[in-house]
Amino acid sequence: MIKALGQLARHGRFVLVAGLLAGLVLPDVALALRPWLGEFVLALLFLTAFRVGLPETIAGLQNAHRTLGLVLVYQLALPLVCIAGFALFGMAQSPVAIALTLMLAAPSVTGSPNMSIMLGHPPDPAFRLLIIGTLVLSLTIIPIFWFSPALGSLQAAVSTSLHLGLSICTAVALAFVARALLRPSMSAPEIQALDGITSIALAIIVIGLMSAVAPALSAAPMVLLGWMAVAFGANIGLQVLAYAALKWRGAGREAAPMALVAGNRNVALFLIASSATQSEDFLIFLGCYQFPMYLTPIVMGPLLRAKTTEA
Repeated sequence: MIKALGQLARHGRFVLVAGLLAGLVLPDVALALRPWLGEFVLALLFLTAFRVGLPETIAGLQNAHRTLGLVLVYQLALPLVCIAGFALFGMAQSPVAIALTLMLAAPSVTGSPNMSIMLGHPPDPAFRLLIIGTLVLSLTIIPIFWFSPALGSLQAAVSTSLHLGLSICTAVALAFVARALLRPSMSAPEIQALDGITSIALAIIVIGLMSAVAPALSAAPMVLLGWMAVAFGANIGLQVLAYAALKWRGAGREAAPMALVAGNRNVALFLIASSATQSEDFLIFLGCYQFPMYLTPIVMGPLLRAKTTEA
């Protein structure tokens, strides 16, 4: 069993692609999974925290003050600029504004360190952004939900923050305790097996996230095409802009792993606590957003792949 799960981990990209395809060709299964997406997201967070463990998490918080600055740019400054930009054109409550605001407010996807490795870079910079971004999420979303007219009042912002923060802390704390009690030290085959389980969990989540895509493909293909353009433009565009800005700021070898986080966010986390994520438009965007996310190692390879001459 461990060997079989390890094989799944080594071919994780194909497992995820299989999940994307299954979500398109099995719409009834996708719809059946939709009500459980919040629970699946928490289960995935549990698996990630279990794999990492508390000691490595603490180690990842070293030099946190430098990483925190970039996290605040990604998860606080950018969504507030997004809100202001759409408000300027009277579109602050449009579905696109809501989708992009929530995307920008989200922390890194849990797979960002793995994406960094696929591109030939160390996972540490992306891992730091993942840890710190997730830890501060319940605080950074308060001003975003407060200032966005489509996301609610200050009371709604605080309620969402508390719900999200409690859910994340509970899942992570349970994972750390379980790791300390059951497997304080894991062998390489065990880690690969856990990665295989995570790949299966990701594929299941992706099927559920595609629940709104298949119906839109048959009923409103042009609407789906528009959301696909928004998803690719936001994801890939942010990675390109972040990479250019980070190179200009002298980030060196850390520019690529930090840039890929700019576009790849764990938007599905908001399914746990925000009513704004229950609209059909947002679910279509969320399904479309999976495509550029899982294609990042391929699409962004020419720009972000490590080069031997890179400073």
